[in-house]
Amino acid sequence: MTATSTERRTSVAEPTSDALVARAAELVPLLRANAETTEKQRRVAEENIEAIKAADLYRVSVPARLGGLETDVTTSLRISVELGRGDGSTAWASTLMNVCSWIAGLFPERAQQEVWGEDPAARVCGVIAPTSTSRRVEGGLVVTGKWGFASGCLHSQWAGLGVHIVNEDGEAVDQGMALIPMSDLSVEDTWYVAGMRGTGSNTLVADEVFVPDHRILSVTRGIGGDYATEHTDEALYRSAMVPVLALVLVAPQLGLAKQALELVQASLAKGRGISYTFYDKSSLAPTTQLQVAKAAQLIDTAELHMLRAGADIDRAAASGEYLDFTTRARVRADVSTIATHCREAVDLLLNVHGAGSFAEANPMQRVWRDLETGSRHAVVNPEIGFELYGRALLGVEEQITALI
Repeated sequence: MTATSTERRTSVAEPTSDALVARAAELVPLLRANAETTEKQRRVAEENIEAIKAADLYRVSVPARLGGLETDVTTSLRISVELGRGDGSTAWASTLMNVCSWIAGLFPERAQQEVWGEDPAARVCGVIAPTSTSRRVEGGLVVTGKWGFASGCLHSQWAGLGVHIVNEDGEAVDQGMALIPMSDLSVEDTWYVAGMRGTGSNTLVADEVFVPDHRILSVTRGIGGDYATEHTDEALYRSAMVPVLALVLVAPQLGLAKQALELVQASLAKGRGISYTFYDKSSLAPTTQLQVAKAAQLIDTAELHMLRAGADIDRAAASGEYLDFTTRARVRADVSTIATHCREAVDLLLNVHGAGSFAEANPMQRVWRDLETGSRHAVVNPEIGFELYGRALLGVEEQITALI
């Protein structure tokens, strides 16, 4: 018999934010040990998935009334950073599944019960772009299409997929996201890439799949904070949609940059020198010291931007106010800053670590490839983030995207 919502809330004391982050940090050695396997098999090692599940880290975005932990956004970000210290692909896929679970929490209660009623640890993947066709039938939509780059789809039970919401005449009246069980979808093996190889970000395919109306969420209304959940008292599901979706993308990247710093520090601690110089110990060279310090400062600055943005999102959600437009635009710029700072930091660390960084046996080359790939996600695009924030600061009414 399934436990009631009240029983789920009170049966076990909820772990603190710091405790959950500590659980993620404890997984770093395992994720690093499985990083090569994850990359070679082009999917997250099942041992990683099970370990993260056992640590309850796939329940962080699930409503507490359905057996989840319902942590705030900042906690989820910090967890993602720690997972990124272990392995970029594992962190990316896990982060995307968790944020898609958060999106599922914006749906009506009936849809949430279908996702988590029997399994509070059920995972959700997603693609917001509406690369599909829809037709209206009684009680919902029939959807056909393909959705690329569905990170985590090989480990999920549900998918949130972008759809065109149409009327009886076939006219598009809104853009939405449809919650569809993975059993109604097929997966095309399309993810052959240079970095983030283990995320399993393949293509999902739907062929005449019926989606009832209660499992269709308006993305257009959601961008303005108008969500379908009846549980308006739950602060997490009052968080601003686009800032959340954008900010989570750079948390694994911050983790990767931290991983690179740790790898270089460990290498320097062994006392290796600088080839073709008189430096027997690279750590004694001012060039090494300066570059490591600059890299560490870039990483720290990136983290401060992330934590500030997360705190702003959480503060507004807790107060019951939707995050104001200028701050939402600033978060897009924060995302740009975090991504560029992480890339710049790793570039400096590669200079210190030298050409050996690119040996296949050296984990630095995987960190570099993962970061270079993940930071090119369309929503992370630095120039776009800075431009839309500049427009907001200068009062330019015409914007370049609705995703703010």
